Amino acid sequence: MKHTADLFKSLADETRLKILWLLINREELCVCDIMKTLNITQSKASRHLRYLYHLGWVSDRREGLWMYYRLSVPQGSYAAKLLQMLAAEMATRTEARNLLERLESWLHTKGQMNLQGKPTCICDVAVETT
Repeated sequence: MKHTADLFKSLADETRLKILWLLINREELCVCDIMKTLNITQSKASRHLRYLYHLGWVSDRREGLWMYYRLSVPQGSYAAKLLQMLAAEMATRTEARNLLERLESWLHTKGQMNLQGKPTCICDVAVETT
């Protein structure tokens, strides 16, 4: 019962809902992609991602200095059904569609920066300046 309550509790936070929405629509995202899209700090993004990780919503993967996250709920599970309901609800929301547009814009800019040999994301800039 506690795990079910914790799953619902995790959905009661707007930032975590937005993160899940972004991951529903993208296979995998770097922490910096979430930071830039949601206009939040690295510590806030990481805190919410860790929360989602510990409940089994997401898994992570390290590539060098960067952490990437993806959804990790098993098909047919109760959590997968909750994600389906979340996706259906968020798809009707203008704010949610705007988040996806912001994400796509950022990913395009990031790709252009990469082609020009510039730092490709906030993570790169942070590493360069230290």
